[in-house]
Amino acid sequence: MSPRIGMDKQIIVTAAVEIADAEGLESVTLARVAEKLGVRSPSLYNHINGLQELRMQLTLLALNRLHAAMAAAAEGNPGEEALRRISQAYVNFARMQPGLYEAVLRSPDPAEDRVGEAAGTIVRLVQQQMAFFGLNGDASLHAVRGFRSMLHGFAELERAGGFGLPLDLDTTLELMIEAFCRGLAAYKRT
Repeated sequence: MSPRIGMDKQIIVTAAVEIADAEGLESVTLARVAEKLGVRSPSLYNHINGLQELRMQLTLLALNRLHAAMAAAAEGNPGEEALRRISQAYVNFARMQPGLYEAVLRSPDPAEDRVGEAAGTIVRLVQQQMAFFGLNGDASLHAVRGFRSMLHGFAELERAGGFGLPLDLDTTLELMIEAFCRGLAAYKRT
């Protein structure tokens, strides 16, 4: 079967992103993508090697977009200010691209070097900010894990409608980051 004219991997991935952001990552199936593109599922195999590859492409795209947003936010800002801006970029990414955000949460397949490398760029970016607080090595990685866990918890609670009080969520995020930064300073002293 010859490839459909005008169809390529990028068009397939774009359709998958639209489905993921509108309906959730688990809604991305080859049948659903084919339906969205007005083709039969077997036609997709001319461009991708199945659902696993499509999901890997989504994860790679998500990690690269998240890193770009976080790096742009950190640029020209030292330590604590960079963490504030990175936090906002992270949460905004989760708000604006909820399906792609879900793809970020998956641990990279050890066999897929590109995904591991993309995830590593995010870790290294945040580690650079941890160095401002005097944290290096394992201490830095523990802080990065805490940072990610805190932001994910906030983003996930917001997505699920878990914040019912009529208070500004961005103010809550700012207070949370300030408390985290103060904790990093105390962590360094221990």
